[in-house]
Amino acid sequence: MMTLEKFEEASDAVVRVTNSTKLIYSDYFSEKTGGKIYLKPENMQFTGAYKVRGAYYKISTLTKEERDRGLITASAGNHAQGVAYAAKMYGAKAVIVMPTTTPLIKVNRTKSYGAEVVLYGNVYDEAYTRALALAEENGYTFIHPFDDEMVATGQGSIAMEIIKELPTVDIILVPIGGGGLAAGVSTLAKLLNPNIHVIGVEPAGANCMQESLKAGHVVTLPGVDTVADGTAVKTPGEHIFPYIQKNIDEIITVEDKELIVSFLDMVENHKMVVENSGLLTVAALKHLDLKGKKVVSILSGGNMDVITMSSIVQHGLIERGRIFTVSVLMPDKPGELANVSTLIAAEQGNIIKLEHNQFVSINRNTAVELVITMEAFGHEHKERIVKMLEEKGYQPKLAQPKNTYF
Repeated sequence: MMTLEKFEEASDAVVRVTNSTKLIYSDYFSEKTGGKIYLKPENMQFTGAYKVRGAYYKISTLTKEERDRGLITASAGNHAQGVAYAAKMYGAKAVIVMPTTTPLIKVNRTKSYGAEVVLYGNVYDEAYTRALALAEENGYTFIHPFDDEMVATGQGSIAMEIIKELPTVDIILVPIGGGGLAAGVSTLAKLLNPNIHVIGVEPAGANCMQESLKAGHVVTLPGVDTVADGTAVKTPGEHIFPYIQKNIDEIITVEDKELIVSFLDMVENHKMVVENSGLLTVAALKHLDLKGKKVVSILSGGNMDVITMSSIVQHGLIERGRIFTVSVLMPDKPGELANVSTLIAAEQGNIIKLEHNQFVSINRNTAVELVITMEAFGHEHKERIVKMLEEKGYQPKLAQPKNTYF
């Protein structure tokens, strides 16, 4: 059972493996929402995520014989690192089964803690099935990433820290994948102050907990489709589900494109890298009426490889209208390209790529196509440039940018 005594024990234990993640007051999000928004930066943990809390506390409760048999788990990356790091501290063998789609940075960091990594399946659920089979074959002790009361209790230590630092918190936003973090945080929050409103946030393409709550029992989604790999779970935890039913006040979902914009918000305004699953609570801010409320948004992790970062930055700039591509038609004659460039420069557009297609028309003297990718200040500025090109007779058409920077 997740009792106050167990939460206090877990909070004392995890101090050995966690960095101090003091709340960060966000002027930017506070101004945007009208509330007082605080960030709980678990992305700044040594392993890059909160998962080390639950993994370490669970392993600390095992017997020496259970640890000596070797530990195994399945994880999309963050729990993997938590188990690997905790196992290293106890001198225990760790085997981690990870989906083949796991970002390389998570795989390499898990290996760096001395764990054996097995890549299997496309999603967590497939890796989980393989891990159970290996545990059965080799006698390993299985450490579930979320459907375990001791693991969830360790994760709940986050709520202890939040409430100690901000006793008058009104709302806590927590990401949900399998539900371990949400179960631990919400249960302890309600034990300490039943008036705290705890909101779970899931990706729209992997809302297994939301669907389970609607059904009144755990259900399995036919599939998941989200860039938030850490919360790409088809089936939530059976053991922790009753805690979610009792203590989570509501669940909301966000679309992947909202996570992309949130990534830019965090980098530009807080100079922090937060992975997509950790951005769920940030993206959720604009969906809620938070005026006059003290809100804590849990940033669950920051393990993201640079290739993913580059893609997200580019897509985020496109989503905000700060990069766009437009094709125009113009006569194929000297000076015409200079004319177009001068017009764009006059509107303060910054050209970063040009593609010249002379074969769009049989008569190139009548029209050739120029595809221009440029930077703008936002959607309003973009629309002003397009309108100007239209007024000058260039018949502009917006197109999808291609690999602008990378």
